[in-house]
Amino acid sequence: MAPIQKECDYLVIGGGSGGIASARRAAKHGAKVIAIESARLGGTCVNVGCVPKKVTWNAAAIAENFKDAKAYGFGGFEEPTFDWPYFKKKRDAYVKRLNGIYANNLGRDKIDTLHGRASFVSKNEVEVKLDDGTKQTIRAKNILIATGGRPTIPDIPGKELCIDSDGFFDLEEQPKRIATSGAGYIGVEMSGMLHALGTKVDFFIRGDKLLRSFDPLIQDTVTKEYERQGVNLHKGAQITKVEKLDDGSKKVYYKEGDKESSIDVDVVLFAVGRVPEIEDLHLDKLGIKLNEKKHIVVDDYQSTNVENVFALGDVCDRGFELTPVAIAAGRRLSERLFAGKKDAHLDYSNIPSVVFAHPEIGSIGLTEPQAREKYGNSVKIYKTEFTAMYYAMMEPEDKGPTAYKIICEGVNERVVGLHILGVGSSEILQGFGVAIKMGATKADFDNCVAIHPVSAEELVTMT
Repeated sequence: MAPIQKECDYLVIGGGSGGIASARRAAKHGAKVIAIESARLGGTCVNVGCVPKKVTWNAAAIAENFKDAKAYGFGGFEEPTFDWPYFKKKRDAYVKRLNGIYANNLGRDKIDTLHGRASFVSKNEVEVKLDDGTKQTIRAKNILIATGGRPTIPDIPGKELCIDSDGFFDLEEQPKRIATSGAGYIGVEMSGMLHALGTKVDFFIRGDKLLRSFDPLIQDTVTKEYERQGVNLHKGAQITKVEKLDDGSKKVYYKEGDKESSIDVDVVLFAVGRVPEIEDLHLDKLGIKLNEKKHIVVDDYQSTNVENVFALGDVCDRGFELTPVAIAAGRRLSERLFAGKKDAHLDYSNIPSVVFAHPEIGSIGLTEPQAREKYGNSVKIYKTEFTAMYYAMMEPEDKGPTAYKIICEGVNERVVGLHILGVGSSEILQGFGVAIKMGATKADFDNCVAIHPVSAEELVTMT
């Protein structure tokens, strides 16, 4: 074992959004902090998640606006061109700049940052293998595990020919035709973006609906809309094998129901889930408890079953793999450990989330089935489906849907769930999320004067 070379109050393993937020908050309260990262600072969100995803979604939304512009009388152009290599170069540069900002912020807060892989020696000691092959041992009073997760690809013949959701951001050229797999939000987002940008998309899902963990209204509406837009949705289907063809393209073998078939595509992309990044940590040495999916089990205060070892973000078992959740949990943890706020912790109820699908989806609180299971006959549902004014100038076959559902419980009709799909849903949900977090009732919604004409006015006028 290498000699103890460094000591600190707080050792943060993982330089993603949650780990950095916790490290910086601890440092602001006077703690001596060391952070360890083996890849690029910013973690999944900055490098292969939220940030480059939203930039790509913006490009896809612009492509859709070009298509819609003709209905409003714009002309002088035929089919706009899209320069994928140019776009990727600028997107990569933006991400690199963010990496630098993260590094500068850590330096400004006097946080010692090491680049390497960490493994536990004891509950207070971690050995770090640095990039140059040397090792250091760090002794810390408190240790945070914030190593995140990584995407997986099913173990099928030809899996090495496929890419995962991280690999999407490495594509140097836009594929003309792609096979995607995974009905969750990542698969829905990437399939939708590629389709909007002009790629022919064959989208494989095991069930018959997209976003199966979302409210039924969302599932039904987004599935129908993707089909209406022209995404080739293969329901009850599974990719079974991939082969490389002489021209570099891929032959995808799949089973759809009882039928077996194949298609030729340029790229095969799997977005079927993520696993926690814990292999190198040697958690077994400490006896840290994991759940059946190998996520670290934590309590409401991010504490593991080992004293002074904590975990947050995608690596733990709280079920919200969202960047703002990790940031909020990390900051509250540091408030508790280093600012004397003994009860500081994140309340995981009523967390808003958005899917950057086409159109956007927003969700907070319970789905209708969850609410009925929890509250029984005291549940009351308000819902509406309509055509947003954005589509007023368009032909019927070109009009997208808008669908809203408010879920209430009890005699006071407290709002326990809100699910919205349509133009602008991501921005709409943030404000309504505050209201629901504060315990808003349907009467509170009704007492708010509507803004007209906007889609969101339906949420305060619904009967």
